[in-house]
Amino acid sequence: MKVLSIKEPFATLIKDGIKIYETRSWKTNYRGELYIHASLGLSKSDNVEKANKYLKSEIKPGYILCKCNLVDCIPMTEEFIDYINKETTESDYGKYSDGRFAWKLEVLEVLDEPIPAKGKLGIWNY
Repeated sequence: MKVLSIKEPFATLIKDGIKIYETRSWKTNYRGELYIHASLGLSKSDNVEKANKYLKSEIKPGYILCKCNLVDCIPMTEEFIDYINKETTESDYGKYSDGRFAWKLEVLEVLDEPIPAKGKLGIWNY
């Protein structure tokens, strides 16, 4: 199974169905099922304070939290960024700027028992 490690609180926002785009500086051609792993390291992003107000559940660094479907990898254009800023709250918990990519995720299953895992960079195999 493919896995993507994401720093907290952003992994939990995905698990809770609040964050549907994971923003990255690189694109991927991969589409399909993907576990979301909450990295041991917590995010130091400027968006953490904004993101925390959306949390519905406790964060669990160091665990695979849910299974998603990676359905799209969208290049960020001015039009897409305008849409995010005007129509969603996604800009409160993602880095949206020209030249980056928005990975669109659909949560398929929240794990009843999160799986302990160390995590890695990029998309990795569990």
